[in-house]
Amino acid sequence: MDEQVREYLASIGRRGGRASRRSLDPEVARSMVKVREARRAFREFRATCFWSYDPDYSITSNDVAWVADRLMRFGGRKGWERGARLCR
Repeated sequence: MDEQVREYLASIGRRGGRASRRSLDPEVARSMVKVREARRAFREFRATCFWSYDPDYSITSNDVAWVADRLMRFGGRKGWERGARLCR
């Protein structure tokens, strides 16, 4: 491999490694996980709990409690368990 190419690839690798390192506050990380789980539950329980809402609705951190409530109210036992996990 040419020395210039090697140096270029090394500089790209160093830059990418620095950019990808980020530190998250534990509370922010937990919030991100809750939003991801709420989105997954919204898709999974769409037919039973969220049938009257837009299927392309984007769940945000403000919607997690609403998703948990709908799951616990209309989702049966599985929905109740998923909603209870979101409320933790």
